[in-house]
Amino acid sequence: MPLSPYQLLPHTIYGHGLSAATPAEGGDPAPSSSGEVTETSIAKDAELFAVPFAADAAPAVELPVPSAALLDHYQAKGEAGEIIEVPVANGDAVGRVLLYGVGDGSAADLRKAGAAVARRGKGKDTIRIVLPEGPVAAFVEGALLATYAFRMGEKKSTSVAMIEFVGEGAEAEVAKGKLIAEAVALARDLANTPSSVKNPAWLAERALEQGVTARVWDEEELRSGGFGGIVAVGQGSVSPPRLIQLSYEPEGATEHVVLVGKGITYDSGGLSLKPTAGMKFMKTDMAGGAVVIAVLGALASLGVRVRVTGLIAAAENSFSGTAQRPSDVITQYGGRTVEVLNTDAEGRLVMADALAYADAELDPDLMIDIATLTGAIGIALGQGLGAIFASDEELASELIDAGESSGERLWRMPLIDDYVPGLDSSVADLSNIEIGSTYGAGSITAALFLREFTGKRPWAHLDIAGVGRSGADEGILSKGATGYGVRLLLEWLSAR
Repeated sequence: MPLSPYQLLPHTIYGHGLSAATPAEGGDPAPSSSGEVTETSIAKDAELFAVPFAADAAPAVELPVPSAALLDHYQAKGEAGEIIEVPVANGDAVGRVLLYGVGDGSAADLRKAGAAVARRGKGKDTIRIVLPEGPVAAFVEGALLATYAFRMGEKKSTSVAMIEFVGEGAEAEVAKGKLIAEAVALARDLANTPSSVKNPAWLAERALEQGVTARVWDEEELRSGGFGGIVAVGQGSVSPPRLIQLSYEPEGATEHVVLVGKGITYDSGGLSLKPTAGMKFMKTDMAGGAVVIAVLGALASLGVRVRVTGLIAAAENSFSGTAQRPSDVITQYGGRTVEVLNTDAEGRLVMADALAYADAELDPDLMIDIATLTGAIGIALGQGLGAIFASDEELASELIDAGESSGERLWRMPLIDDYVPGLDSSVADLSNIEIGSTYGAGSITAALFLREFTGKRPWAHLDIAGVGRSGADEGILSKGATGYGVRLLLEWLSAR
């Protein structure tokens, strides 16, 4: 009985080159009922044909030379991402078979293998992939995310144009992998969009498209509602700020989670102006807000049974005659006053409003915020680990486990109470940056600042400044925004 192939047809969401899976009827011959794949499976419309192999198992494909001898010749070990290319006859033409290693078959290794195979299809019209055994959704995630490319204008993507997955009974796993990859791609698209297009109002419009209940505060409503942090950060720009609330309320939900995302659509630093080099990547300073939007849009399709409210505090941090000044004192939502000693520490000001609002008005069981908050965290952890600060041990443990499962790893950072006096101000309740002896612990004191607005509820802060951007096309990442946090939060919410 032939297997039903899955065909991935190209479509675009705000400019990315991700493909979407739809079942295809019939198709060219695929693995036979015995599990053997023959050369006839290499269709003329598929330029590459990929088959898995492991260290202790030769690939189930008929080749011009014995598989075992071929693997021995190349000293293949079956490691994740390892690929051996073999030319084969395909009618009057020459086709190519890719034998790809699956490592230990874990989700992490299959995700890596999927990315490696898809990248070998760069510039090709079609690649057909026999799915491996194990967590297929992770493999699909890897393959699709490796083809991601953000484009504006007529320049064509060099990614593989179409991927066909071949696998029996894999429909649900392929669909799940596709759904998660599309959510990540949406977050990447939102963050990669230039700030000449993207402002707080534009971001609100994209959020309204996610199929969940939404509310948006404009600048006048923010001012009258007491959202002093969001108003102060946005007052220097011609593009006024917004607070975006997205609500997902499945029937029967007994737990309420609030996700808060930093939505700074461009960060010049304000009057505490960044150097030119520091501004180059600031269109992605709303990556945390993009993650929250993408997560809320995917919850229904994944069948998540938790009530989730997303808050995206959106503003453009610019400089002008109306911009906030170092030494200004602002009043955050709920009445706490803050002395602004550095206008480039603006993310915590907008997020403090959102956290305080969630605590006072939404009565959540727990809160998680996500933000490209501090450059210091990139120095501490580099681009391979996101940071987690948490007031609750169980919540921290759950998120770290979800990070391991999803491939978006977290490292626990301390909330050092001895550093709290560094946020003291002589003229306000708090200052927005640390002063005195705690200088140098910028990521910690930023987290401590946010904690002041959580109402002592269980809370976690994810600082993704190091992992939110990639400088290279490698593995599942493409140069630009990474969408880090989407897979992590969807894994954690699905597990609840």
